[in-house]
Amino acid sequence: MLNVRIDKELEDKLDLVSKREGVSKSKIVKDALTKHLESLDPALSSFELGRDLFGVADGDEKLSAEYKNRLKE
Repeated sequence: MLNVRIDKELEDKLDLVSKREGVSKSKIVKDALTKHLESLDPALSSFELGRDLFGVADGDEKLSAEYKNRLKE
């Protein structure tokens, strides 16, 4: 759990966006923090590095069945 203090102006903007978008203020803050932290660490995960080798992830089931051929490529 994390508590963050923000000034009144920022809180008012957050409240306005929350109401306009129909999402909680917590979700907006979590999404913004996630996006910011991802921009600081551009390293790809193992899954992202091998995404083209995973058939189910991309909807092409043949990729999983033919993985040895794909690895040779």
